Amino acid sequence: MNSDKEEIEKLMAQQEDEHLEFKEARSKFDFERLVKLCAAIANEGGGKIVLGVTDRKPRRIVGTRAFENIERTKAGVLERLRFRVEACEICCPDGRVLLFVIPPHPPGMPVAYKGAYWMRAGEELVTMTPDRLKQIFAETEPDFSAELCQDASLPELDPNAVEDYRARWIRKSGNDSLRHLSAEQLLQDAELFVGGRLTYAALILLGTRGCLNKHLPQAELVFEYRAGEAPGPAQQREEYRQGFFAFYDELWTNINHRNDIQHFRDGLFVLDIPTLNEAVVREAILNAVSHRDYRLAGSVFVRQYPRRLDVASPGGFPPGVTPQNILWRQSPRNRRIAEAFARCGLAERAGQGANLMFEECIREGKPKPDFAGTDDYQVALTLRGEVQDVRFLRFLEHLTRERQRSLSTWDLLLMDAICREEPVPEEARPHLQRLVDDGVVETVGRGKAVRYILSQRFYGFIREKGVYTRKRGLDKATNKELLLRHLERNSLAGSRMEELRQVLPSLSRAQVLGLLRELRKEARADCVGRTKAARWYPQTDAKKIASDLRQEQ
Repeated sequence: MNSDKEEIEKLMAQQEDEHLEFKEARSKFDFERLVKLCAAIANEGGGKIVLGVTDRKPRRIVGTRAFENIERTKAGVLERLRFRVEACEICCPDGRVLLFVIPPHPPGMPVAYKGAYWMRAGEELVTMTPDRLKQIFAETEPDFSAELCQDASLPELDPNAVEDYRARWIRKSGNDSLRHLSAEQLLQDAELFVGGRLTYAALILLGTRGCLNKHLPQAELVFEYRAGEAPGPAQQREEYRQGFFAFYDELWTNINHRNDIQHFRDGLFVLDIPTLNEAVVREAILNAVSHRDYRLAGSVFVRQYPRRLDVASPGGFPPGVTPQNILWRQSPRNRRIAEAFARCGLAERAGQGANLMFEECIREGKPKPDFAGTDDYQVALTLRGEVQDVRFLRFLEHLTRERQRSLSTWDLLLMDAICREEPVPEEARPHLQRLVDDGVVETVGRGKAVRYILSQRFYGFIREKGVYTRKRGLDKATNKELLLRHLERNSLAGSRMEELRQVLPSLSRAQVLGLLRELRKEARADCVGRTKAARWYPQTDAKKIASDLRQEQ
């Protein structure tokens, strides 16, 4: 465990959520409350509790005297919850901090304490909802797609779908001997036909319409094209209640029929970009089919609009997967389907499906895939097709040619977030330094107040050097002179920190305070008073006011 002050500072910069809790606990903290918190955080997938730090931003270390015997505290938590919570003391200049690291609950087993399963609801601890408990219990449920359909038989499969699967498997493996296997042996080797019975994966991938109507009618995908948002009948509607390999290519053909090309010209540079990227759309459909919950009665819906595509599939994300961790957390709900895809070359992409979708959207200057409509009952994905910044797209191409290697998912995510002035994803931060070293990204400020901008070469490439200067901000000497000029103009009344931050609105409070401290070291400015009464003055005025105050006292 990284237990130094740097780790605490990194945590202090993060948002408090179900995985991270800050408590001041200056003198003490209730042990029962600590145990309940540990149980609740474990049930949310694990996280950290920090004692001795204020919970509101800007956070600061205040120190804590709680749990002076930390080993006894760890033993007490272990005795009550039956799992180990790591804890350590961190001695900071501003006081002692306690860091508790709580592991996630065991798969399929929520953590109980005093007869209840706990979860967090804002600042409160409440008993877990039935939906959340069901989600945890489902983590160890058997793979539905590997279960055998007792009444289905081989003649109920679509021969064309079986041959399509065979051809894809041969292309992927290079094993030409698959061409001579009987359909029964081929499906046995693919573990879709086991002990003389078809698996549900075989029905979902290869079944005829009659087969699915009889055995699994919810294995359906509905495609709609809508020219606008108005309710009512769609301009086109197709219902695919048949094996996946029987309609996969036809579905893309229907989508591509109305897939407009966007034309861009920038000087001699001409670019044509389809509104919907084929690789991204196919990946979205592949994931909807392979990860949906087939125990639920709904269908997968693919709705196309002139500038976007919506994909909704029954069942929320698989256990452990969220919109925040979808790029690096893989948890196939239907493993037998995923294995069948792997054999024919589709699951290699599906295993990195989210990465592919995010990368392609960023490379084409489009918004990232949006899972905002997802809940416990469905995964809702929106793919927007509008190209937002063709100059950024051109720069990515230029950078790839210059470096002679592809940009990684993290590179693209970081550059996209910085370009859009969005928060940098926490998991991507370790990859920032490489972009800084390559001269693609620059840092402004230091410490907690550091921020990132795209480099001068980017703004030179898009011919907006003035924007770079504005984003970079004025140099330190100029900023100090601006502060000093404001102090001199307000030397009678003094200047509060809020006023001084208005002088340099692009800087944080800590950055402005750092400049004022430098002015004090240079004997050019000083502060009189403390807390809300504090006022900054030019050095000569500050000395006189301080002297007058001493005489009055």
